[in-house]
Amino acid sequence: MTGTTTTRTASGTASRTRARAVFTGIGVAAPGALGTEEWWAATLRGESGIGPVTDFDASGHGGVLVGRVPGFEPEKLLPGRLLPQTDRVTRLALVAAQEALADAGADPADLPEYAMSAVTSNATGGFEFTHREIRKLWTEGPKRVSVYESFAWFYAVNTGQISIRHGMRGAGGVLVSDQAGGLDALGHARRTLRKGGSLAVAGALESALDPWGLAAHLSSGDHSRSSDPRTAFLPFDSRASGAVPGEGGALFILEDAAHAGERGARQVYGELAGYAATFDPPPGSPRPPGLERAARLALADAGAGPEDIDVVFPDAAGTPARDDAEATALRNLFGPYGVPVSVPKTLTGRLSSGSPALDVAAALLAVRDGVVPPAANLDRPVPGHRLDLVRDLPRELRVRTALVLARGHGGFNAAVVLRAPRD
Repeated sequence: MTGTTTTRTASGTASRTRARAVFTGIGVAAPGALGTEEWWAATLRGESGIGPVTDFDASGHGGVLVGRVPGFEPEKLLPGRLLPQTDRVTRLALVAAQEALADAGADPADLPEYAMSAVTSNATGGFEFTHREIRKLWTEGPKRVSVYESFAWFYAVNTGQISIRHGMRGAGGVLVSDQAGGLDALGHARRTLRKGGSLAVAGALESALDPWGLAAHLSSGDHSRSSDPRTAFLPFDSRASGAVPGEGGALFILEDAAHAGERGARQVYGELAGYAATFDPPPGSPRPPGLERAARLALADAGAGPEDIDVVFPDAAGTPARDDAEATALRNLFGPYGVPVSVPKTLTGRLSSGSPALDVAAALLAVRDGVVPPAANLDRPVPGHRLDLVRDLPRELRVRTALVLARGHGGFNAAVVLRAPRD
């Protein structure tokens, strides 16, 4: 097996401690567009998916803006039997997984069931479903509550439903680390491949924009109250005043490179060359935040240095203090204006764990197409940040290696290094 060291565990199962994990399929559901190529085209055009809440009267929430997946009609995309038992977030995840598998040309029916896994991240679970059922409990009585409430609300439901639908009985998992979870899921999926798996559906989808979910998002105090979609979310800009909550994300087919070659995968978008996670020190500690250390550890895991990185997709919190801290980490790593910085999430808002997964999709497509997507409306970059922000228009660039960063509430940090496919 080329590029792989195979050993045996105590139980006798194969363990590929140095297996290369490659991306062979992408599925996207995001504010702005449903579907990978549709979203990518909209992103390169600079089309925003941020707008007012239209599903309910959000005046009590201060008229906040959100990023919403448009035109999603699950009854046309999923079997009817799944609709009564799933929340919107799980329906989005099932559709994205379906697209990723089709894109990879991988039919689970043709693969060993115990060699396939689902590894996802979710920070909120099925909010809309559970809040509807709780309302029934208090207004109509317990006999009116759906039996599916027992699992439809749960953080692990996306992993479970994907596994069941596609017969994936290998070592699955779910990661709950807010924004960082979208990268943690990929790191964990790579671990399952190194322990003998062949294929994993991995990534993150989020949706918690019902009245209760939106209130939960806003409770952090870190969200923009702007009513103008063009200026509501401006990370690294002198007008930055918070983030915009959104839904969506991306799921991937991550495979052992040897397995992808053996089954004749139709394409390889890139390799998950490096991954690392760290925690911030407690408040008041003299130690610095852990994001820079996560990036350096991911680079070391990939056998790369800062000089090898062609583009960075940052966490981009959209609040001055957190943007300042991340800009400092990037300057320490690359020097002033040392590397292009792409922030396509200005078009979608922050999607909890879905955002870094979507950034991974953008990075892989940038590798494929030789173009880096722009940020929108960052007209007044903070001078002291000294970042080479890709603004307004896409930038043609041969991307061989990309760095994606994420931070979650509670001090979570994660970083991945993505490398162009080998010949």
